[in-house]
Amino acid sequence: MPEIGIGIVGGGYMGKAHSVAMASVGAIFGTHLRPRLEMIAASSLESAERYRAAFGFARAAADWQTLINDPAVEAVVIASPQETHRAIAEAALALGKPVLCEKPLADTIQDSRAMVAAAEAAGVPNMIGFNYIRTPASQFVRQLLADGAIGRVTWFRMEHTEDFLSDPDEPFSWRCRGMANGNLGDLAPHPINAALALMGPIARVFADYETVHVDRPGGTVDNDDQAQLMCRFENGVMGHIFSSRVATGRKMGYAYEISGTKGAIRFDQEDQNAVWLYLAEGPEATRGFRKILTGPAHPDYLPFCQGPGHGTGYQDQIIIEAKDFLTAIETGAPVWPTFRDGLAVAEVIAAAEASKSREAWVDVSEFQTTL
Repeated sequence: MPEIGIGIVGGGYMGKAHSVAMASVGAIFGTHLRPRLEMIAASSLESAERYRAAFGFARAAADWQTLINDPAVEAVVIASPQETHRAIAEAALALGKPVLCEKPLADTIQDSRAMVAAAEAAGVPNMIGFNYIRTPASQFVRQLLADGAIGRVTWFRMEHTEDFLSDPDEPFSWRCRGMANGNLGDLAPHPINAALALMGPIARVFADYETVHVDRPGGTVDNDDQAQLMCRFENGVMGHIFSSRVATGRKMGYAYEISGTKGAIRFDQEDQNAVWLYLAEGPEATRGFRKILTGPAHPDYLPFCQGPGHGTGYQDQIIIEAKDFLTAIETGAPVWPTFRDGLAVAEVIAAAEASKSREAWVDVSEFQTTL
């Protein structure tokens, strides 16, 4: 089987996840292309060498430029801070190297547009790392909706709630500086991406956001802690999206509810191996939500386990992502979500910021341009 040399920029939380995924995806999914952990780059050679030894890479690089320009690095994963994404992606794409970039696509909508333009001009496989929507459960939900299982959708509600900054005494950190690192820039892209995946394009939004804990030990917070978006999708469905990093008690509250004329669906990432499905059929006395445990009958589950109900976990989402990236490289055909799908999220966020400023409904189309 042919090998492909993988270079990863960043060895922290997501750098480790992508390294593990690339090391195991071939064995789990039997991919035709087999990743070879060729090189990892970090903020210093010392850090990169530490990650190399821990994750099993052949070599370490002191900077991303060295990694990108190395001929043995044939595909690139960007797992570094979002303000670095554009420069790294453009350099890799200019050399014809496929790129998988962590979300959000960039720290500004201008850089996001530039990355899409560069990827499409190069004609190189590109993906953005929205992993939560890849669970077998949420993939199954997308199938249910496509099949019309709950009839015409009439309502959509999505949240992504965590509590990592719910304690007002949590010290000031990089997450507290700049809108790109706030809740709307860092956390909200996940539920917005899910809304787009499940419901389709968003036509307009009315948004509000706030900083709950302004003063923290070590500094003053200048970005938002939580945000809510009323939205109307292009298909006419009414919806609501809420994201928060101060939702006490919530650890991974990536959850949605979808109502339709013939049924309803509920999902919560804290119970990521279950879908709750209600079908409006049969006697009223016996109707109710039923819990469907994911198993081999659901998308991308069987390669991990032959037993239904045994479940998949967070790392498995990244492995599914790696499989999709390798598929895009092998076939040359786009695999969702691409850079352009990442830009679609950035456009909704830009509309939300404008809505907050104007205190009015804003059309997302105002921030869409022809590239």
